[in-house]
Amino acid sequence: MALQPEILALVLLAALAHAGWNALVKASGERGAIFSVLLLTGGAFGFVAVLVLPLPAPETWFYLLLSAIIHYGYYGFLLLAYRYGDLSHVYPLARGSAPLMVAGGAWIMAGEQLGAMGIAGLLLASGGIMSLAFENGLPRDHAAKAVFFAIGTGTLIAAYTVVDGLGVRASHAPISYIAWLNVVEAIPVSLWLLIRRPASFTGLSGSSWRQGIFGGVLAMAAYGLVIYALSLGAMAHISALRETSVLFAALIGTLILRETSVSPGRRVAAAGLVSVGIVTLQLG
Repeated sequence: MALQPEILALVLLAALAHAGWNALVKASGERGAIFSVLLLTGGAFGFVAVLVLPLPAPETWFYLLLSAIIHYGYYGFLLLAYRYGDLSHVYPLARGSAPLMVAGGAWIMAGEQLGAMGIAGLLLASGGIMSLAFENGLPRDHAAKAVFFAIGTGTLIAAYTVVDGLGVRASHAPISYIAWLNVVEAIPVSLWLLIRRPASFTGLSGSSWRQGIFGGVLAMAAYGLVIYALSLGAMAHISALRETSVLFAALIGTLILRETSVSPGRRVAAAGLVSVGIVTLQLG
């Protein structure tokens, strides 16, 4: 099942935005606080949107609540992974482990199946992404912790991708689903921080607020575009194409964050493998 050009463009734009907000969080010295502002920004935009949008179908609420719970775990694992690893290490591993899991979940829960060529493309793309993560051999010590939390992050990415794919289809209102997801995610975080850790906000500098808000806009755009695309195309295909964000993250980590563990030659080869895998998947 080949995706239409407009869907391809939406998912690629989402990939760039996703790599961007991850790089912003990784580079920040106040990751937890920045991430809180990021979530609240998405919640604020979502709240404004739900005031004018129609309610999604009643059966959608189960998926919304389940997705929010999975997202909380995802955020926690991601922050822990960035504590121990580089953007160019953690991000490819987390994103690379997800497509195979999504393909399996979509097959079990939504009846979506890939042909032999599609499976080969999915394996090639995931293999290229995984090779980026292990470019320096078997991880040890801090790197091993980074791998553990990155794999956990990838597992949760697969889980919420399948849940949201089902939820947005059941909603019959993709934009409403996206808006409500942002609100449902932000409310518990806001209440917990205001009651238990008010200093998380009062102690933030103006620069940190701006970073968090900008990251929130990027994150909202990244996932909103993908959720909308999921309502139009096959889950496994969109999940695999979305993983081109690792190429953007690799460039940001190498050129902007100046991560020294990067091997340029191997990175280019792995990027080529990802590209071949994506093309093969689209033809499958």
